[in-house]
Amino acid sequence: MTGIILLFSLGLVLFFFEVFVPGAVLGILGGILMAIGCGIAFHEFGLNGGALASALAIFLVGLMLYVELILLPKTRFGKRLFLDTAVSATSQPPPAQIADVVGQAGEALTTLAPGGFVLVAGRKYEAASQSGLLPKGAAVKVTGLDNFRLLVSKP
Repeated sequence: MTGIILLFSLGLVLFFFEVFVPGAVLGILGGILMAIGCGIAFHEFGLNGGALASALAIFLVGLMLYVELILLPKTRFGKRLFLDTAVSATSQPPPAQIADVVGQAGEALTTLAPGGFVLVAGRKYEAASQSGLLPKGAAVKVTGLDNFRLLVSKP
């Protein structure tokens, strides 16, 4: 009986620390320990004792999940552990709207070989030349938009 209680207690402790340690290793080990405890209960106490131990294990795991996921985030300590706001920003906004820049004339601020920077409508953009090497100061025309850069060519 002491071994079963010890296995259940160690399993619950590992389940508790699963919240603080990345990865699922502690949770898996805790589940294995509790399953071994249930197996020992079936072996020592028969079907009724094993069923009671299994029901107790399921109840204890449910109680531990409730404490960790419902009660812990409401505590002062838990508020520092859990993210309570969503991040809705993007890593980088698109450089321009297609309708605003396609067809516009501009000037190469750097040598486009094929990448570099251009000035279009008073704004600096990263660009790629579709006409090969273009020297600094060359006139360019925006032909499209590719991910985070403009596609330009000779006018």
